[in-house]
Amino acid sequence: MGTRECGRFTSYSESGPGDGGRTGSWRVVRPVINLDLCIPAKKKKKACFMCWLYCPDGVITREIPPVIDYEYCKGCGICAEECPAGAIEMVDETGDAREEGK
Repeated sequence: MGTRECGRFTSYSESGPGDGGRTGSWRVVRPVINLDLCIPAKKKKKACFMCWLYCPDGVITREIPPVIDYEYCKGCGICAEECPAGAIEMVDETGDAREEGK
């Protein structure tokens, strides 16, 4: 049996427009946190934060109350799906900004 050279294949890429940038303009729906239902906001304790944990873009702060950075939020809705209290609602992007923080 002979020996053969095993090569390594690597991938190299650079960020494109929007990758790691302000991607909020991609949204058609946005998450809005109802602070009356949000566990950390209600209890004034660092509890839950499932929205922060599951957000793929890391745009939700881990402070009381949680805040969403809409400049970078793509509106995927994972935070709303994972919220055990049902405190996050996905609203139409054309909706009224006064709805935020009910």
